[in-house]
Amino acid sequence: MESTSIFVERLSLGGDGAHVAVKDTIDVAGVPTRAGSRAFADAPPAECNAAVVDALLAAGCRIVGKTNLHEFAYGVTGINDYTGTPLNSRFPDRVPGGSSSGSAAAVAAGLVAFALGTDTGGSIRVPAACCGVVGLKPTFGRVSRAGVMPAISSLDCVGPFARDVATIEKAMSILDPHFATTTRGSDPMVGVPMLEMDNAVRAAFDAALRAAPIRHVPVTLAGMLDAFAAGIAIIGAETWAALGSYATSEAIGEDVRARLLAAQQITPDDIAGAERIRANFTAEVDALLERVDALVLPTMPEPTLGLDAGRDARAALRVTQFVRPFNLSGHPAISVPLPARDGYSVGLQLVGRRGADADLCALAHAFETA
Repeated sequence: MESTSIFVERLSLGGDGAHVAVKDTIDVAGVPTRAGSRAFADAPPAECNAAVVDALLAAGCRIVGKTNLHEFAYGVTGINDYTGTPLNSRFPDRVPGGSSSGSAAAVAAGLVAFALGTDTGGSIRVPAACCGVVGLKPTFGRVSRAGVMPAISSLDCVGPFARDVATIEKAMSILDPHFATTTRGSDPMVGVPMLEMDNAVRAAFDAALRAAPIRHVPVTLAGMLDAFAAGIAIIGAETWAALGSYATSEAIGEDVRARLLAAQQITPDDIAGAERIRANFTAEVDALLERVDALVLPTMPEPTLGLDAGRDARAALRVTQFVRPFNLSGHPAISVPLPARDGYSVGLQLVGRRGADADLCALAHAFETA
């Protein structure tokens, strides 16, 4: 299946290996990086490849295109009135999710073996859940961000989308030479945070827990709401620092302009408070992961938004409640699709120990096969 809104640039670079696409915040030498925005319509070609692009080429992959995204990678629905909204091929009346919408959509449509996205507040895991594919946010700092927009971020991670966990593992072995696949440990235990969610999402999630051959216990994650708010503050401040100069430009979309202008109001005291929450929440998650092998929870607390509902800023923000906190803490997190329900996809998210990305993928296999 093909959709012109999935790719913003078709390419044919590299060897005869896996066909891959990369999000258009990732530099490819000789190709402009436009971040889904009219503001960068006249951007010059990138002078060098991002480190992850060099890794793909060194592994013999063929890069077939740069993928569309939510403008400036600053939104979670994937709706883009300038470049077009990528078609969610499995659920065409639903948003593809953002910000890495085109990368998730390319994988879902079978156009590539895997694709690269970036995740600052759920921007890999949300579109993975929306499009019914697998998406991994690695441990913060594990995969190089050299040559990725924005240049400075304390939250953002480059990671892969694929149709199965095994391909995620292959992609990670290319992106990080220290990544080595492993097998699931004997008799693993996962913790299930007690969270509020839509009844239909809960039904799908509970069915997945019953089906998987993994023991699970309830756990308390008291800092989730505070971490969610702190993540919003930090991404706002860092995005304003990188892109605030475009806030008054007529070239950017109204939704992104509103977020930028709101971000302008974030104060140094707000950030200091958010950093205290980051430290406390990270310690809380670390302590839980000494008792269990991973945390398991839905990727989103409610069904994938319809295309019209996706224009509601408050509704869009709500879908990141279960993903954004783990950008703040830096833990690896993977979204695995559950069986579709009523015309939309539900994602199951696993969160693992920092640096234990391979162990997390091994656990994800159990839920995928179940």
